[in-house]
Amino acid sequence: VQLVESGGGLVQAGGSLRLSCAASGTIFSISAMGWYRQAPGKQRELVASITSSGSTNYADSVKGRFTISRDNAKNTVYLQMNSLEPEDTADYYCNVRDIVLGTYWGQGTQVTVSS
Repeated sequence: VQLVESGGGLVQAGGSLRLSCAASGTIFSISAMGWYRQAPGKQRELVASITSSGSTNYADSVKGRFTISRDNAKNTVYLQMNSLEPEDTADYYCNVRDIVLGTYWGQGTQVTVSS
């Protein structure tokens, strides 16, 4: 499974970004998809996840500002990030779980929010 992320960049506080992650290659059945982030000097943390049926889970710090969604036909997961804050600055990683092949990570995309 190959994961290609896009959509990171530099934005001012209060702005928005949309991250995308497309899975390709040998895929049996993707169950959960999600986004994690890692800021400098900090551990990687879950930002949001979504199951194949559409159930979502968010970190408390992003609830009400971020929205995760997925297109099962395209094996793609999205993260709409609104009202961005400098504290959201991090490398964002896509995570995909195939029920047969296991868990895969994207290469990461950088998000920088300036104050």
